[in-house]
Amino acid sequence: MKNVMKHLKKGILMATLMAASLSFAKEKASVFMITKDAKMTSIALRDVKKGNLLFIKDDNGAILYKESIQKTGLYNKGFDLTSLPDGDYHFVLDKDLEINSIPFSVKLGLVEFNKEDEKTSYKPYVRLKGNLLYVTKLALNKEPLIIDIYYTGHDIAELMYSKELKGTQTPGEIFKLTGLRKGSYKIVMHSEGRKFVENIN
Repeated sequence: MKNVMKHLKKGILMATLMAASLSFAKEKASVFMITKDAKMTSIALRDVKKGNLLFIKDDNGAILYKESIQKTGLYNKGFDLTSLPDGDYHFVLDKDLEINSIPFSVKLGLVEFNKEDEKTSYKPYVRLKGNLLYVTKLALNKEPLIIDIYYTGHDIAELMYSKELKGTQTPGEIFKLTGLRKGSYKIVMHSEGRKFVENIN
């Protein structure tokens, strides 16, 4: 019991530190630096890491463009967005623990970015330490986090546990895995209309 309380305190401290370090997230500078001329739109992204993903998605979430960032530091690339059909789109930067997006629209070959609606969403953080599974997330607007844990051994997916966490800026849960069946488990998390999946063995 002492060990569980010790790990629980560490988990709470981790969530608090995460919240404190990101408490200025709303005030931070834009991730997307945009310059436009008649045909080309130049996108610059600061503080990217190799392996981050950049997407252009339409308003239905369909992926029109996908690129894996090849170099850590500053990313810069030009796009001809004027050839897209009239409609609403998003640039999306998928990083380790956050997803940044900025909407833009195309109408009659003119591209307009809506910088006021640029958004940063945070991914759940999953960590396994010994027999304890920590799940936490930064939710600045107290968005709910739904956690489903499935047993996936022997070609089946059986729901073992489901919980919705809400009403806090740092929803989190600690699961004790002792006594569970041997095999693989899948943690499926839903928040802000997005689905996140982690597998543990």
